Amino acid sequence: MEQSYLTKVIKERRAIKKGYTDKEVKEETVRELLEPAIWAPTHGIRQPWRFIFVGQDRLPDFAKKVASTYPEGRRENRENYLNEPNAILVVLMEESEIPKQWEENYGATAAMIQNFWLLAWEKDLGVVWKTNPHIYDQKVKEIIQAGENEKIVGFIHLGYFDEVPAKKDRISVQDKFTVY
Repeated sequence: MEQSYLTKVIKERRAIKKGYTDKEVKEETVRELLEPAIWAPTHGIRQPWRFIFVGQDRLPDFAKKVASTYPEGRRENRENYLNEPNAILVVLMEESEIPKQWEENYGATAAMIQNFWLLAWEKDLGVVWKTNPHIYDQKVKEIIQAGENEKIVGFIHLGYFDEVPAKKDRISVQDKFTVY
């Protein structure tokens, strides 16, 4: 059976965690990728996401501020880590006090991130969704001026790359599938 283009992109997509080139990730590019990405399924068309783009020019200051929320002995490491990508897209979601809506919002935001990732891959832009401890830190929420009812879903590290990481196989659907 011939594989569709979409199947090919889904299977070839990788997490680009390091090895970024010096090519700048432009705000305009990220906006262009987000326009179709936000067509992810979203219950009640709530579209619970919000984005904060940290470009190459602002990244050193941003990294220093976020790293300052870590214990003294880890700050330099965290600052270097946050300066590795060429840009960071912070993705936030609107939290609901209703558990069902909270889960629907998280699912919609995760689907939107996957859409963004696939669209970025198609343009040779590397992406990795990071959920390091700082996304749960109230001080980081203050640094980025997140609302009281907003959750940081992740820091999306962005950068162009030369080497594609090796494929990591998945467990077969046959091993995860039953019929009721």
